[in-house]
Amino acid sequence: MSLLADISPRRALVLLMIAVVLLASGIWMAIRLTTDHLIDSEARSDAQDWALYMAQNVPDLRQIAAGEQPSAASLDFLQKTIRSGPVVRYVIFNRYGYSQFLADHGKAAAVDVSQFSRAAEQAAKTGQTITDRASDEGLAGAGYLVRAFVPVIEQGVVVGTVSASIDENMKLAHIRHVFLVAALSISALTVIAFTLPAVAWYFRTREKQQADRRIRFLAHHDPLTELANRERLIERLNGALMLATPGDRVALHFVDIDRFKEVNDWLGHDGGDFLLKTIAERLSTLTRVDDYVARLGGDEFVVIQPHIEDDSQALGFAERIAALLGQPIPFKEQQIKISVTVGVAIWPSDGTDSERLLKSADIALYCGKNAGRNCIRRFAPEMDAELRQRHKLERIVRDAVIENRLELNFQPVFAMAGKSLIGFEALARLPNPEGGYVPPDVFIPIAEDLRLIDKIGTWVLHEACRTALTWPGDLTVAVNVSPIQFESQSIEKAVADALRDSGLPPHRLELEITETLLLRSDGKAIPVLKRLKAMGVSVVMDDFGTGYSSLSYLWKFPFDKIKIDRSLMASFEKSGRNAEAVVRSIIALGREMNMRVTVEGVETAKQVEFLYDANADQVQGFYFGRPVPAGEIAADLLNRLREQRESASAAPAAQS
Repeated sequence: MSLLADISPRRALVLLMIAVVLLASGIWMAIRLTTDHLIDSEARSDAQDWALYMAQNVPDLRQIAAGEQPSAASLDFLQKTIRSGPVVRYVIFNRYGYSQFLADHGKAAAVDVSQFSRAAEQAAKTGQTITDRASDEGLAGAGYLVRAFVPVIEQGVVVGTVSASIDENMKLAHIRHVFLVAALSISALTVIAFTLPAVAWYFRTREKQQADRRIRFLAHHDPLTELANRERLIERLNGALMLATPGDRVALHFVDIDRFKEVNDWLGHDGGDFLLKTIAERLSTLTRVDDYVARLGGDEFVVIQPHIEDDSQALGFAERIAALLGQPIPFKEQQIKISVTVGVAIWPSDGTDSERLLKSADIALYCGKNAGRNCIRRFAPEMDAELRQRHKLERIVRDAVIENRLELNFQPVFAMAGKSLIGFEALARLPNPEGGYVPPDVFIPIAEDLRLIDKIGTWVLHEACRTALTWPGDLTVAVNVSPIQFESQSIEKAVADALRDSGLPPHRLELEITETLLLRSDGKAIPVLKRLKAMGVSVVMDDFGTGYSSLSYLWKFPFDKIKIDRSLMASFEKSGRNAEAVVRSIIALGREMNMRVTVEGVETAKQVEFLYDANADQVQGFYFGRPVPAGEIAADLLNRLREQRESASAAPAAQS
């Protein structure tokens, strides 16, 4: 079969089956020829034996050969013999080859001198027995006849010839039947012996060829989406650049799914794979014949757009990509809603070769993600500096987590009634090796992208609970919780471990979440929040007033507190009565729903006066105290707490 390796399995199988058929036919012909030879040899031997038998047992054979009538004893012997044996005809010839007596099944014994036999004459002349084949000799029903001519020699002289005709038709049919069965069996075994391995070889070869084709395909394509991989993308991009004519431009679109890891965590890998395949299909339907789509891995896709005339054509295509991929994707009776960030680089202005063009598109994508995602960014030279700064910040964040260089500050929270201190909010701070601190709104998103926010959040929880246990009374500590901590399903364990390790009573811990968590979790965070509240901790809605769905979540989950976003107080001086109306409405809403309300960002005496009038529950801001390290709390704010308690205890004594 190795000789068939260079031709297709189908053609090889056909040739092999033809060979098997020819082999089976050859076996059948060989068996047929063999049976014919065997039956002929046996028939000739039988005919000779019967002719000798008659020659030896007819007493007046010489007289009959001379033309005399046979005696009654001879006639009786001949008739009995021909009726009981396989001989169908006896003929006695004279020495010259003419028949003198004939006996068969259909005729009575008679003298017949009218028939001449060349074989009888030859047997008489040579003195040797001669056998031959005859068709039927006029005998009804005779089929396969063999004749033997035996010379009768007396005293050294041939006096005549005896012929016996044997009909071997039935024996021949029987032998052929036996050999036919044998031939069919041998042929069948031969066919099976060759066909089964041949068929197995055919399917194995076909499977191997399919596997080889699949391996060759996967060497240049992504197995999930069947789009081109990076290697094939570089080949096509090089080809597009080589075929570009003067005045042509080639655009490269780097597409990234925003927060794909979180979507994948919520939907599971099946949902994530379905999303990636749907994105690949949508990109393929959007492209032209000359365009080319590839997946570089993860959630990153690249589209080559050759033969464009100007930048606006490339940016317009990028907008169509973002619009199409932003459409809801149905999956298991729900809608997946995503956004994408697209980085665009255009040859030759943004790179003269494929590697530089890819790098430029990647940098543009990176800058778009840093700018808040869900946007399109065209590469600009200054983006290189932004990327280097981003990498620098990533190293700072990563090193700070590994080396435990994060710090925790605490900002006081006061009750409006009596301006009494009721607790602190814990705020993580990241020291910059070059001096100062990296702003939280800078390093927190980086930590989320690096998947380090879980470690930071766990450290903040433990450190805040440990510090709060050193405070007198029932002062609370509030800790901000990232949505990613919920998505990684680590928040419950982290809270339980922090309370257990520190010994802090659960009612003194407040967990602050934003509506972003509730929006992104599609309601899956609600059961987790309920279990956290069952532990005894308070759950707070942070940054209230900035979103569009916060009101719907207030009745879906019984929050303990609402924190009005600092942006409302920041616009207090400019917006005037509008900001006042919003703050008053939120305070009234919280009171109706038995939720405390904390106003953040309070910085002026005018704001404090307004909040007194609006009956705010709690306040927090620079007017009451800036975030400070834990060591400075005891030296300043806790002294004020003791003064408040002394004043409160002195008032009843003076009245008495």
